Amino acid sequence: MGAIVIVKPKRGLFHKRIGYAYVASMVVLNITAFQIYNLFGRFGPFHALAIISLFSLMAGIAPALLRQRVKNWMHWHYYFMNWSVVGLYAAFWAELLTRTLPMGQFWPVVMIATGITTGIGSYFIRKQATYLLPPAN
Repeated sequence: MGAIVIVKPKRGLFHKRIGYAYVASMVVLNITAFQIYNLFGRFGPFHALAIISLFSLMAGIAPALLRQRVKNWMHWHYYFMNWSVVGLYAAFWAELLTRTLPMGQFWPVVMIATGITTGIGSYFIRKQATYLLPPAN
């Protein structure tokens, strides 16, 4: 759903509906992440990343819901929601590669997948921001 929101035109009923569905899906995903303890047997780094994911999600939706009260709300909404999607993709690539590559090097694969994904995401977020966001006051 994150990709759909990114590539489709912003604003309007479709954007709102798919955005709310994305937020609901991510909240459920992150809550279920707190139930997984197989990897470390206790609170681990992926639980911390779930907290960061929830923070970016809430920090992205709050300005849109409170747009009359938040200065430059579109700026905050755009950046936090896009970073939420980038985090989701980073987790996807890290999970996919650690399960499919025959390396057996868990942490290096996670770090490389995350680094490449966030680097590419950062480039596109900054590039699109120049076209989508109004100039700062």
